[in-house]
Amino acid sequence: MTRIPSPSDGSGHRAARILVVDDEPELRDMLRRRFAYQGCDVDTAMDGEEALLRIEAARPDVVVTDIRMPRMDGVELVKRVRAGYPMVAVIVMTGHVAYSTVVRCMNNGAATCVLKPLHDLAELEDAVDEALNAVVRWWQILGKLQAMKKVG
Repeated sequence: MTRIPSPSDGSGHRAARILVVDDEPELRDMLRRRFAYQGCDVDTAMDGEEALLRIEAARPDVVVTDIRMPRMDGVELVKRVRAGYPMVAVIVMTGHVAYSTVVRCMNNGAATCVLKPLHDLAELEDAVDEALNAVVRWWQILGKLQAMKKVG
């Protein structure tokens, strides 16, 4: 899995931080274990409201969220994450495919949508890796801009 640039780490990099949001405990736990096995720091939340609290505390690089959840659904979560945390990529998962819902997620800034059930995790893993690579590119651009600002 992609490592994230980090000036506070002696190596200059840190493990990617992923937040998995789903109201199905078995799926949440399976994804937590899978991404942790790949070297990521993984946190979980059972719905959008809990996810926002976790995002504030842990500052993940990527949020992987279900769409249909109690209290706050994934569409609203995507909207709030993108508005409040623009450097956090959001990937949505859904087993209840509705064209209009997926389009709303895209319009609100979701990186991509992965369909459930997750028979093969390769599609989700690829989506997370692509999102992490995009996050790294943005951090590199910001680093270059900061260096230019110091020089100029």
